Amino acid sequence: MAKSVNKVILLGNVGKDPEIKATASGVTVATFSIATSERFKDKTGNWQDRTEWHNLVAYQRTAEIVRDYVKKGNKLYVEGRLQTSSWDDKTTGQKKYKTEIIVNDLSLLSGRGEGGESGGGYSKSNTASFDQRGPAEDFSQSTEITDDDIPF
Repeated sequence: MAKSVNKVILLGNVGKDPEIKATASGVTVATFSIATSERFKDKTGNWQDRTEWHNLVAYQRTAEIVRDYVKKGNKLYVEGRLQTSSWDDKTTGQKKYKTEIIVNDLSLLSGRGEGGESGGGYSKSNTASFDQRGPAEDFSQSTEITDDDIPF
């Protein structure tokens, strides 16, 4: 079989506080949405913004991180995969579809005071490299950059 790729990369802002639930087996699930914007010129030459909303789902430890760190307005970098589910509507019998992004990797990019109470500097990956820096207050106060730190 030929190789295929199902990868989504998004950089956007959280639309509302995540919704956190647990499955019957105790798995934590976070659902939330982020908005991305595209800027373009219309036919008259005026700049227009087009916003696209993306539905995201995170499971287990990633969902716990979303629960603890992600708030409305936060800027996020997200990597994941598309997943479409379908079902028959009980009232109309019509086939319905829903496409979501299953989150594999998440980085909180908002600084202090940008959307949410504490912002944060959290990065989470499902790969072997796991980086937890904690709230932005702790991280930003411990790192001072001087001219000597710049390599050029």
